[in-house]
Amino acid sequence: MQQNTIIPSWLRFLIIVLLVMSVLFRFFNLDSKVYSHDETYTSLRISGYTVAEVKQQLFNGRVITSESFAQFQGINQQKGLSDTIMSLAKEDPQHPPLYYAIARFWLGIFGNSVTAIRSLSACISLLVFPSIYWLCRELFVVPLSLPWLAIAITAVSPIYLIYATEAQEYILWLVTIIISSAALLRALRLESKPPGKLPPDQFTIWSLYTVTLVLSLYTSLWSGFLAIAHSIYVITISQFQLNKTVRAYLLASIVSFFAFIPWMIIGLAKFFQFLLSNQGIQTQLAPIPLFPFLLRQISRIFFDLDLVLDNNLNYLICAFLVILIGCAIYLLCRTTNYKVWLFIVILIVVPSLPLILPALISGEIKLGSEPYFLPSYLGMQIAVIYLLATQLYNGSLTRRRIWQTIIALLIIGGLVSSRVYYQAETWWHKGVSYNNLQAAQIINRSARPLLISNAEGINYGNVFSLSYLVEPRVRFKLVNNQLIPNISDTYSQVFFLNISHTWRQQLATQYQSPINLVYRNEYYSLWELRKSQSSR
Repeated sequence: MQQNTIIPSWLRFLIIVLLVMSVLFRFFNLDSKVYSHDETYTSLRISGYTVAEVKQQLFNGRVITSESFAQFQGINQQKGLSDTIMSLAKEDPQHPPLYYAIARFWLGIFGNSVTAIRSLSACISLLVFPSIYWLCRELFVVPLSLPWLAIAITAVSPIYLIYATEAQEYILWLVTIIISSAALLRALRLESKPPGKLPPDQFTIWSLYTVTLVLSLYTSLWSGFLAIAHSIYVITISQFQLNKTVRAYLLASIVSFFAFIPWMIIGLAKFFQFLLSNQGIQTQLAPIPLFPFLLRQISRIFFDLDLVLDNNLNYLICAFLVILIGCAIYLLCRTTNYKVWLFIVILIVVPSLPLILPALISGEIKLGSEPYFLPSYLGMQIAVIYLLATQLYNGSLTRRRIWQTIIALLIIGGLVSSRVYYQAETWWHKGVSYNNLQAAQIINRSARPLLISNAEGINYGNVFSLSYLVEPRVRFKLVNNQLIPNISDTYSQVFFLNISHTWRQQLATQYQSPINLVYRNEYYSLWELRKSQSSR
């Protein structure tokens, strides 16, 4: 392999172009997509209210407008930062408070709009580029162009763009994963230097690792598995000996552990529930077959048009990307020092095991698991970048042209994916809210519509999501459990969101009119009641 010492001018120009385009895709049209079920929970926690308080104030059978939801979807005069933290502690301790505290401060400056809250994630996502450059510099010595190629590929990665435009904590978690990993590698490299040669400031770099690990833990509980991955790596490369490197790492880990104890105590009661369900509300939904899920998610690192695996072309694209990743990992293990490939393999495998092992037994995985594979996405992407960078200047001219073509295809695929996502109104990561726009369009066709629902299952979050999509003339009547509501004659059409069979029969009997299905998707259904003349 030739060790190129100069970054090609074409690569510099390409990086600038791709960075500019990635910024445009991240910051424009932020409010065009469905504000999803999970995002409304983010806004709820920022507001400082709990679900119980919302149910008391909104789910009481009164007729309300979409404006009534606003108080519970951003900062307000009634609640402060302490209420945000207590809301998480009481009802959602599996989500640590760091992102929500930052978001509350952000909305205090820029307001409660969808654009404002999503722009926070977009700004945080810009830190991915220098962070992954640093991580690749710590991992690889040659070729010099590899970290810059990493920036180019990362700039057009669809999976990162998705979480960079979502009002959730996952892009912040990714940044903490990358920085803490780079800091660990840097600290280990400095520890291995002989005394007196390039005198390192180990204390500073170990402190940086400790701080970023604490921040990562306070962003996502899943960082506990990242810490386990780091522990396995440090102990393995130290050949299971308690040397100075292991002692320094243990000290940093212990400090991080004690710093996280306050929230760990709060969340301990629900921690195992979190491991089993990932997201509590999603456990009520049908799981996803494991193999198609993995095939789609792996391919989405580089190419994503929100397509299902329903034709040969889609399978061919996914198969090519999976083979490319497999070849990259194989080459990485064959040609790099074990300290390099072991780190990447552990990063791919360990954080994903708690998700994969139960799924292997059942053959299915739960909806909402996708973000927790972010460490694995990162590891696979770095492996592919290493493959591309080493082959770009290796072998015959024909061979180099082939790999240059593959790089071009990956970049074009990423740009096409970003362009399609940029224009889309919904996407696969919206989960149970994927089809909310269609439901809202049906409701909006009515002159005087009333939407009735309760807070069971996914209804609570989807009612909030629909409040962003329906016209101001739409009215809501939210009830507890399955009470029979009184319906005024002033409404031309009455819709019910995701009602049970028993409740539907009771309503039909009460109003002596059938309740017809007007829309159904894989997550919920929308029904319409047309009151008969005798019931008026």
